[in-house]
Amino acid sequence: MNVDENIFFYLAIAVSLVSFGVAYYFYHWVKSQKSNNERIAEIGSYIRKGSNTFLKKEYIVLSQFAGVIAVLILLFLPEPIWNGKATDNIGMAVCYLLGTVFSAFAGKVGIEVATIANMKAAEAAKEGIKPSFLVGFRGGSVMGMSVVGTSLLGVTLVYALTHDSSMVLGFSFGASSLALFAKAGGGIFTKTADISADLVGKVELSIPEDDPRNPAVIADNVGDNVGDVAGMGADLFDSNVAAMTAALVIAMSLDKGKGNTNIAMIFCYAALGLLASVIGVLSARMGKKGDPTKALNNSTYITTVIFAGLTAVATWAFDMEWRIWGATAIGLAVGVIIGFASDYFTNDNKKPVRYVAKASNMGPAFTIISGVCYGFLSVLPSMIGIAISAVLAYNICDPIGDGYAMFGISMAAMGMLSIVGMIISNDAYGPIVDNARGLAEMGDLGDEVLDITDQLDSAGNTVKAITKGFAIGAAGLTIISLLGAFMSEVNVAAVEKGLEKITGFDIMNPMVFFGILIGTATPAVFSAMLMLGVDRNAQRMVAEIHRQFKEIPGLKEGKKGVTPEYDKCIEIATTGALRELIPAGLVSIVLTLAVGFVGGVYAIGGFLTGNIASGLLLALFMSNSGGLWDNAKKYVESGHEGGKGSDTHKAAVVGDTVGDPFKDTAGPSLNTQVTVVSLVASIMATLFLSFHIFG
Repeated sequence: MNVDENIFFYLAIAVSLVSFGVAYYFYHWVKSQKSNNERIAEIGSYIRKGSNTFLKKEYIVLSQFAGVIAVLILLFLPEPIWNGKATDNIGMAVCYLLGTVFSAFAGKVGIEVATIANMKAAEAAKEGIKPSFLVGFRGGSVMGMSVVGTSLLGVTLVYALTHDSSMVLGFSFGASSLALFAKAGGGIFTKTADISADLVGKVELSIPEDDPRNPAVIADNVGDNVGDVAGMGADLFDSNVAAMTAALVIAMSLDKGKGNTNIAMIFCYAALGLLASVIGVLSARMGKKGDPTKALNNSTYITTVIFAGLTAVATWAFDMEWRIWGATAIGLAVGVIIGFASDYFTNDNKKPVRYVAKASNMGPAFTIISGVCYGFLSVLPSMIGIAISAVLAYNICDPIGDGYAMFGISMAAMGMLSIVGMIISNDAYGPIVDNARGLAEMGDLGDEVLDITDQLDSAGNTVKAITKGFAIGAAGLTIISLLGAFMSEVNVAAVEKGLEKITGFDIMNPMVFFGILIGTATPAVFSAMLMLGVDRNAQRMVAEIHRQFKEIPGLKEGKKGVTPEYDKCIEIATTGALRELIPAGLVSIVLTLAVGFVGGVYAIGGFLTGNIASGLLLALFMSNSGGLWDNAKKYVESGHEGGKGSDTHKAAVVGDTVGDPFKDTAGPSLNTQVTVVSLVASIMATLFLSFHIFG
């Protein structure tokens, strides 16, 4: 490389600031759109207040948890404070807290814009599908630009100030641990309300989805924001930070005594990825009679091409290693392939969704059986894609030198997440237009507006499945590279202690196999605990809805002036989510620590391997089957297979309620779970090497 490496640090900071500028512009553009319907403003204020109230209570709980973890880090990491340098422990604790703060900020930004954009998008639909789409997309783009700008700026500053892998890992662990609990808590809240509203409203009483008579309807709309916006923002913030962290830890090992060529390349590619996303969101458009799904997907593919071109030019101009560019390009291409696979299994224009809708004619059992089968089938192409990208990236970069093969995998993960700014923009669009659809119905804006918002909502569901495919695929490659980062951290400690370096994990080693078995079971236990939380909470809310319909005179009939006690359902969802969010995440962390202190670093290697394979399979299965059931229900509601109110519709709604905690609670939370346990293993590597019972 023939330029000063520091130029790429400045580039990363500059592009982050540009993304903040674009976010600020879109935020004010969305706020400036017309909004004069008093009923929509009233309901929108309920949603905004409920979302912010939940977020405040959740962050109070999580700040207490983060405080405890920070104290433990201060005492024990990277070495027990009485053995090592106190400044290292203090620095790592501060970086951990910084990661949690940045992650929380990502969620707060999402709530702030989404609870304004939903009202604006609903009223914009009166002017047609094009202006409503643009409000929803630009509202989502505020979050996309803010989250990725914050993650890039955070990692850049932590590295620039410390040049220490432990500090970068501490920052990433802070982001991941908060994201894990924020996604879990938001997912439990949103699916509690969604399931309860659908089962009582659609199945029992055959009333519309967002009928204001339903006591759970406001909680359902609040849930879209706290789960699909705030939780998802923290989740993808974590994914982006973790991908950069894994690459940085390996690059720091490779660059020792040889300059910072690989580190500079990471910041260069990350900055260009965000710049490509900035260009993509600024150029996103849809025709007056266009297809919103096509518009969203085209934006993603255009951004992909821009990133590939920019990084190729940078690689040539600064004489970087073309093999590493190739690994990055492979990750990017496989991300698109995973997106296509997810689209096939979740798009209502494709065979699987229509087959499940048709199967619903025979009752909910067939809805569930067919959806489960297609969900499992959908796993194979994505898993093959992740596997092939890892193998190709490994082999392309292996000839560069020792350690570069694993670095290639980490750069493939960065490639897959390079356009994460566009991915988040598309993903955040979904809950905004979903809320807009509910507001349009509750504000009585008419059937034409409802048709427009239904089209936008369906596009959001389809694209959300694609973006989740990107996120899950990137999580897979990231945690494979985090396994490499774990080995790097272990070997650094081994050299310091005069021990032999580890070169791999032999499955015939009983400690490795012990770890694999427990690691494979952990994602299943984690998922079950989250979904049981939804189950318990939803049962309490259904009982409350029944009570209100029974005890409030005129509510069921919709008499004028009679309104449900919306706040009771919001309180049930909030209390239950806060009660359930800590245990599942804590079990994953505790199991990691237990395996490490029992079997040492070899057991942890097996544990991470099993956790990766099982976590990816379950995440893909649940994300795709849930999206498939959701769009099968919407396909029936659009007039097919008997339409709304038919027995087929009721069966499809049952399938959707099963899929809800799959796609919006457990599935996306698994992305973060596999990342968290990998980071815990990396930051605890020295302790696992020094203190273990067997191995």
